[in-house]
Amino acid sequence: MADNLRISMIQSHIIWEDRDENLGYYGELLRRVSGKTDLAILPEAFSTGFSMHVEKVADTMDGITIPTIKGWTQKYNLAVAGSFIVKENNAYYNRAFLITPEGDAYYYDKRHLFRMAEEDRYFSAGDKQVIAIYKGWKIALQVCYDLRFPVWSRNVDNAYDLLIYVANWPEARKRVWKTLLQARAMENMAFVCGVNRVGVDGKGFVYRGDSLVFTPKGKKLADAGKREEITRTCTLEKAELEKIRTQFPAWKDADHFTLNP
Repeated sequence: MADNLRISMIQSHIIWEDRDENLGYYGELLRRVSGKTDLAILPEAFSTGFSMHVEKVADTMDGITIPTIKGWTQKYNLAVAGSFIVKENNAYYNRAFLITPEGDAYYYDKRHLFRMAEEDRYFSAGDKQVIAIYKGWKIALQVCYDLRFPVWSRNVDNAYDLLIYVANWPEARKRVWKTLLQARAMENMAFVCGVNRVGVDGKGFVYRGDSLVFTPKGKKLADAGKREEITRTCTLEKAELEKIRTQFPAWKDADHFTLNP
C-alpha cells in the first residue's frame, strides 16, 4: 500500500439527460485537479443524471463515455471513479467504474435498486462486489442506495481499505446520508468517501451535496459542504489505517457469511 492516497470529491450539478454537455463539463473539472490528486470521484450517473429514461440516456461500453474517461485518466494522470447508465445484453445497469491512468478498469453494477424511484423497473441489479486495486490501496465501489444495506458492504478480513459511495442523494434525506457514511467507516474499520451531486434534477428533486470522507474511527476528514459546487481534496494515510487495525483488531472477530445472488 502506498503511504498516502490523495482523493478529490467532485461535488457538482449534473445537466439533465445531456451526455455531451456533462462530459465536457466534468472534463474541465478534472483538468483543474490534474497534478493535485491521485483519484477523482464523480457523482452517480454523472453523465446524464438519475434518469429512468434508460432507452434515451444509456450508453454502451464501447460508446463515448468510457473512452472519454480513459482519455481523462491518461491526459491528467489520475484515476477516475463514478457511475453511468449503460446498456449491455439488452439490460440496463447503473454501473460504477474506477479507471486508472495505468489502464486498469473496474466496474460494479449497483446491487440495490431504488424502488421508490422505480429504478427496479428499468434497471437490472448487479450481484457481484468489486474491489479495485490502485496504488496498493484496495477500494470497494458502491452506489447510492447501497449505503442503506450494511451486510453488502461488510469488510470481511479487511478486504478493502477505502469504501466509495457515489450518489444522487436528495436533500430531504440528508441526515441518513451523513449518519450511515460515518457508520460504515466505523463498523468496517476503513476510510469511507461519499460523493453526492448538488442542484435540481429534471424531476424537481433537490440535492445538497454533503460529500464527505470519514476515517476508520468515524472522524470527519473532509467535507464539501452543502449546496456548493466544489472540489474537495484530502489525503488518506496508511499509518492511520494500520494503527487502528493493529491496536483495536475487532475485524478479527467479525462474522463470516455467504451472500445469496
